[in-house]
Amino acid sequence: MLLHDSIGPNPRVVRIFMAERGIELPKTTVDLRGGENRQPPYLAKNPAGQMPCLELDDGTVLAEITAICEYLDEVTPGASLIGTTPLERAETRMWTRRIDLNIVEPMLNGFRFAEGLKLFENRIRCIPQAADDLKATARERLAWLDGLIAGRRYVCGDRFSLADIMLFAFLDFGAGVGQPIDPKLGAITAHHAMMAARPSAKA
Repeated sequence: MLLHDSIGPNPRVVRIFMAERGIELPKTTVDLRGGENRQPPYLAKNPAGQMPCLELDDGTVLAEITAICEYLDEVTPGASLIGTTPLERAETRMWTRRIDLNIVEPMLNGFRFAEGLKLFENRIRCIPQAADDLKATARERLAWLDGLIAGRRYVCGDRFSLADIMLFAFLDFGAGVGQPIDPKLGAITAHHAMMAARPSAKA
């Protein structure tokens, strides 16, 4: 297998997941800033032009970070970060979906349409006038999540999972592009600090 890697929070989710699972794969780095991911050689592998993607030995290419992580979780030995029962797997998918739709999407689009506009304006449809509202939406939903995970060590209770990795990687990215975590969100702040202290955070 070959991981097509780059800068950005999406590839980092996969790298952290691999580090937590003890998975080592060969990688090739795609120049995201230079637009290599939007050129025909890469688009032939991932028509969405997004990063990362995982190329399997038979030439099959998997994109989307949750799909990549779930595949790696199933085909490699070690403790699952998705779940070992139908209920655990459903619970992990529920929380990753909530984080992705409610927080990650508005946060990233808020960045793309504002601070990241010069990089993205010729690559995707950008709506600069929506940036502030999208950032506000992400803040509101993060406060909602803070209440839901209060008193828990991990997003899924006492079980470390892909949901924790996704939340950490994207909030870490957001903090670097003008969307810091509100220190009043005690559960989110504690979770972020706990994740930042894990060796995998360096991935």
